[in-house]
Amino acid sequence: MPHLLSRFRFCPACGAADFQPHDARSKRCTNCGFTFYLNASASTVAVIRDAEGRLLVVRRAKEPARGTLDLPGGFVDPGETLTEGCLREVREELGIEGHIGPLLFSLPNEYVFSGFTVPTIDAFFEVTTDTPELAAPGDDADEVLWLYQQEICPEDFGLNSIRKGISALLIDYLR
Repeated sequence: MPHLLSRFRFCPACGAADFQPHDARSKRCTNCGFTFYLNASASTVAVIRDAEGRLLVVRRAKEPARGTLDLPGGFVDPGETLTEGCLREVREELGIEGHIGPLLFSLPNEYVFSGFTVPTIDAFFEVTTDTPELAAPGDDADEVLWLYQQEICPEDFGLNSIRKGISALLIDYLR
C-alpha cells in the first residue's frame, strides 16, 4: 500500500525533491528538516429527526458518492468549533437554522477528493430545528428526504462512516 503522502513528492517548505516518508502519516525533507504530518480532518454530521420520528437525509449532489444518500454535514472550517461547523453545514445544505444537541458518537472515515484520501474523524451530533418543513436542498445536497426507520437501508448511503453511523442509529431506534 502506498504511503498516505505518496502524491507529495516535493517539500512544501523549500521545494526540494528529497521529501521522504518519516513514519506512516508523515514525510520529512532531508534538505531542510521540515516534517509534514497528515492528521485526521474534523468533520461533522447532523442527525435531525422530526416530530414523527423520521430522519432527515439528503441525496449527494457531488462526488464522492454522488447520487447516494447522506446525512447533512461536512468539514469543519479553520477557526470553527465542531458545533459551529455542524450548524453552518445545516444552513448551507438545508437552508434552515439548527440547534445543537448532544454528541452522539464519532467514527473515523476516509474521504477521497481529487484522487487524494483525506483521513477524517466524523462527529455525529443530534440537531433540532424549529422549521423542519422548510428544509430544502442546497450546496452539496440534491434532494431532502424524510425517512421512517423502516425505510432506512444503510447500503443506500455512499460514505463508509455514514453507513456505519446509520447502522448505529438504527440500533438506537430499536431501543
